Amino acid sequence: MSGHSKWATIKHAKGAADAKRGQLFTKFIKEISIAARMGGGDPNSNPRLRTAILKARASNMPKDNIERAIKKGTGELGNAVFEEKLYEGYGPNGVAILVEVLTDNNNRAAANVRNIFNKTSGNLGATGSVSYMFNRKGVIEYDAEAVSEDEVMEAGLEAGAEDITSEDGVITVTTDPNDFATVLEALQAKGWEALSAEVSMVPDTYVNLDKEAAAKMQKLVDRLEEDDDVQNVYHNAEYPEDFEG
Repeated sequence: MSGHSKWATIKHAKGAADAKRGQLFTKFIKEISIAARMGGGDPNSNPRLRTAILKARASNMPKDNIERAIKKGTGELGNAVFEEKLYEGYGPNGVAILVEVLTDNNNRAAANVRNIFNKTSGNLGATGSVSYMFNRKGVIEYDAEAVSEDEVMEAGLEAGAEDITSEDGVITVTTDPNDFATVLEALQAKGWEALSAEVSMVPDTYVNLDKEAAAKMQKLVDRLEEDDDVQNVYHNAEYPEDFEG
């Protein structure tokens, strides 16, 4: 899990700005809306919606925003229809990249993702070219200076977590995707503030990058994450420990 933790630490340091937070809220709104459209507006009977709301709350998204997103999905506030797409590709040194997209315009999304790969040292691959290298897992992260690893471990395992590790100042709780909501709710009940909480694609193996390749990789990831249609970017790059982004 080391690559994930190191990457997460870099990402959180970069993501502190308000602009990033606004971008994150936009992505949560789309995710909540599509979950409500597919399974209804009641989180108690819609696990996907419940998970999306938990993630939004973990990032301190206002309750009003969440409720509006649900109504948007159920058709009470207009009818934008989003579709899900998964793009696969390669970054510097053959790093595997997965790009999850939620879009109301497939042609625009495909063109934008292809363009970003082409302009930033990457190559878009065929369906199935890299997805086999990743497993879907629930991942919840805490600042090791803010919470006790022993307490997180005890509460996490009791709630059904698969694994808890601590590295580079980040405590990472890993769950089966189906247990993510249950574990996150149990940990939130303790009053701990998570650095991040998401159902993520976790790679089996990692590719070590030097500083030059890491800088190129970071640029590619940043460009992808800035695109309005892109929900999530996953990769198996292992950044140098002293890489600042």
